[in-house]
Amino acid sequence: MRYVYWQDAGVWLGYLENYPDYLTQGETIEGLEENLRDIFKELSSDNIPCVRKVAELQVS
Repeated sequence: MRYVYWQDAGVWLGYLENYPDYLTQGETIEGLEENLRDIFKELSSDNIPCVRKVAELQVS
């Protein structure tokens, strides 16, 4: 799964590309990746209502 990340004020921030509304952070890139895995487990468990997702639409 792809994710977007950046460093700001000494902390790593990021979100899963398919779930851009759910931002997390970590003190290290490894910590960020661990938190992203946890978010993915929660979001894909159907325990959280109204989860927004990203998809592509073919128009031609």
